[in-house]
Amino acid sequence: MQIVIVTGMSGGGKMTAIKMLEDQGYYCVDNLPVRLIDKFMELMSAPGSEITKACIGIDVRSEQSFDYVLDVLRTLKEKGYEYQILYMDASDEVLIKRYKESRRAHPLSPDGRVEDGIEKERRILKDIKTKANYVIDTSNLLTRDLKEELVKIFQGNKKYNSLMVSIISFGFKYGIPTDADLVFDVRFLPNPYYIEAMKHLTGEDKTVHDYVMSFPQTQEFMKKLVDMLQYLIPYYVKEGKNQLVIAVGCTGGQHRSVTIANEIYAALKDHGDYGINLVHRDLSKHN
Repeated sequence: MQIVIVTGMSGGGKMTAIKMLEDQGYYCVDNLPVRLIDKFMELMSAPGSEITKACIGIDVRSEQSFDYVLDVLRTLKEKGYEYQILYMDASDEVLIKRYKESRRAHPLSPDGRVEDGIEKERRILKDIKTKANYVIDTSNLLTRDLKEELVKIFQGNKKYNSLMVSIISFGFKYGIPTDADLVFDVRFLPNPYYIEAMKHLTGEDKTVHDYVMSFPQTQEFMKKLVDMLQYLIPYYVKEGKNQLVIAVGCTGGQHRSVTIANEIYAALKDHGDYGINLVHRDLSKHN
């Protein structure tokens, strides 16, 4: 029987992940009282049970301390129950933004600042995060990206190192992404903006793509950049990093950065045991 324990930061995507696992055929129970988890597992595993995949959601809304949660999970292992822990996370900045957009109070700080609740929650969940089989950082993930990662893990049974690589194209005139780990400036490449036929196109258009990629310096840059990234990523995995944001910038985030970001994505996708997604941050500003 497949058992998945879903936990993580409030606002990190736990409810969305549970719903997606339910769509994959898992029998899902959210916020089950911790003292009932043992009984739930016993019933699910009983002879005659038709349930082969189950998902249990646990979060800080539970009245019990998370020390008790860890004790219960330890006991389940001792009884021979096998399970995997999926931990949903996001950066503090993204969590705060999500709370402000939803106008909800943080469960650990109902009458205070969201920041205080997030800080307290991180302390409470620190130990269970270290025991998680999978950590997914949803800071830069669209819903479809998260679904793709969950399918990869729980349906495709592919190896997953809990590193999410986000490739973001942007325009320097709109500011560098604040969460970028690596920033690459491609303004040294010839700019299609100054060619009238391409001025209003983007790096998503074949004409622009082919133009940007036609120069020897572009080819050499891409070869060296991809080689460096393929060298670095396994070390980020080894260090336990959960998110790597690679930002590629040009003047407006319309032509060169979009082309190069697409090329990086194509070169890295399906070439490692990590998740990957692509975001063109400033492209909509040119529609």
